[in-house]
Amino acid sequence: MALKATIYKATLNIADMDRHYYADHQLTIAQHPSETDERMMIRLLAFAVNASEHLEFTKGLSTDDEPELWQKSLSDEIEIWIELGLPEEGRLRKACNRAQQVILYTYGGRAVPLWWEKHQTKLKRFDNLTIINLSQDDTEALAKLVQRTMNYQVTIQDGEVSVSNEDALVSLKPEPLYPS
Repeated sequence: MALKATIYKATLNIADMDRHYYADHQLTIAQHPSETDERMMIRLLAFAVNASEHLEFTKGLSTDDEPELWQKSLSDEIEIWIELGLPEEGRLRKACNRAQQVILYTYGGRAVPLWWEKHQTKLKRFDNLTIINLSQDDTEALAKLVQRTMNYQVTIQDGEVSVSNEDALVSLKPEPLYPS
């Protein structure tokens, strides 16, 4: 019998002073059986940092030809393609050819510099690619905030992201890897 996704509900109250974006979002998040809490929370963070009324979660891990999140135009063109982790160069090349902007959120501690060293030569040719690294301490702290029903205040200012609920506050400093 196949395992089913776990469903989470999240309310994000976003105050992004860097982009002057202020909105509340009611989200339903399906956590794939093989997905960790850390990865799911990074998806939620990526949504908050790039939030707009047209940004949406995709089928994610269950499909090879879709990102974790995307924003499409009214004519169905992909405006923003958001990936997570340490994908192969070919996946990012394909994404850069299909979307106007591609954003990759890397995480995984010491594996990130090794991945970047291996792929940077080929990836630096893409003008529409942005790579942002999240520290392992930050992502582990974020994973501790997981609950089946989540209510978060997300504040973004000067590149720093604060995620809080009634019990805890996690401050993250996403670091640009490319362009640096």
